[in-house]
Amino acid sequence: MSEGQAPGHDRRSQDGPRPAEAKAEPRQPPEPPEPPEPPEPPEPREPRPIIERLGLGAVALVLAILFGGMAAASWVGGEPFLTVMGAIGC
Repeated sequence: MSEGQAPGHDRRSQDGPRPAEAKAEPRQPPEPPEPPEPPEPPEPREPRPIIERLGLGAVALVLAILFGGMAAASWVGGEPFLTVMGAIGC
């Protein structure tokens, strides 16, 4: 700290007062931006081919059988929590 300055003195105030602004014009708010153009509607999707539908159905059936088997086995084994988890497909 230099001589003659009180503790807590703000060095930024050494420049003196700000020059008086001559008749400041009121600020106008900026004009709002134009709204964006709406996106083009997506093209209609084609339905899945029948072979793909059958394949997905077969995968779902296999997973259902596996989870059902796990639920049944855990029920017989006396594990109710695992039974519930297997039954809901976790």
